Amino acid sequence: MHNTPVALVTGANKGIGLQVAKDLASKGFKVLVGARKLDLGVTAAKSVGADAQAIQLDVTDQASIAAAARQIEHTLGRLDVLVNNAGISRPIKPGTSVEQMRDGDKVSRVSVNDMRVVFETNVFGVVAVTQAMLPLLRKAPAGRIVNVSSAGGSLTLKDNPSDYSRQYVGVYQASKTALNAVTQAFAIELEGTSIKVNAVCPGFTATDLSNYAPGAGSVEDAAREPVRLALLDADGPTGTFSNAAGPLPW
Repeated sequence: MHNTPVALVTGANKGIGLQVAKDLASKGFKVLVGARKLDLGVTAAKSVGADAQAIQLDVTDQASIAAAARQIEHTLGRLDVLVNNAGISRPIKPGTSVEQMRDGDKVSRVSVNDMRVVFETNVFGVVAVTQAMLPLLRKAPAGRIVNVSSAGGSLTLKDNPSDYSRQYVGVYQASKTALNAVTQAFAIELEGTSIKVNAVCPGFTATDLSNYAPGAGSVEDAAREPVRLALLDADGPTGTFSNAAGPLPW
């Protein structure tokens, strides 16, 4: 059994996931940098630190997920932290503006196939990876699952006519609402175990997903709340949804 705590971050070869990986490495974790393309993961792992390792992981590919779980089992024996960070907004072409993304994301216009693609990564991918990694998390003294969500998935905020999030209604937000429901379901199912499951909104961040939109925040700021939840002690909460400012309504 590996003595150093082990963290797996999906979609960690760039953006918020890469920063979360760096922050967890600085806290003493052996970090597995999950990436669909192993070569990109290898490059990213070098920037994370000496105790980081790339692992091929496509959250939409059951064979890839199973292979990653077997690799962790055979080489490390357990998993202490799982950060389900991999996510997409919509299949978009390079150079698409935020306005075009927002318009094309509307449920009245988006193709059902595009909607399936988003849900495959943002919802079903999280379920598949979590299911595969649960046996490894159960072997850790205190497993932590952090699902990277969005305040845009909050139905309560959307129900308030004055809330800014009503500007953002589309497939991405609907997928994060579903992810929140999945997070809550896992948390309830795992109550009474040493595993805590929480959802987090990192905020609007300058990454590929946002097309580096003007005014977007830094990955350093975005990573803080996911890392805090990954490091919760035994008294920490489970089944919560939060951002850097505090709790968010489901």
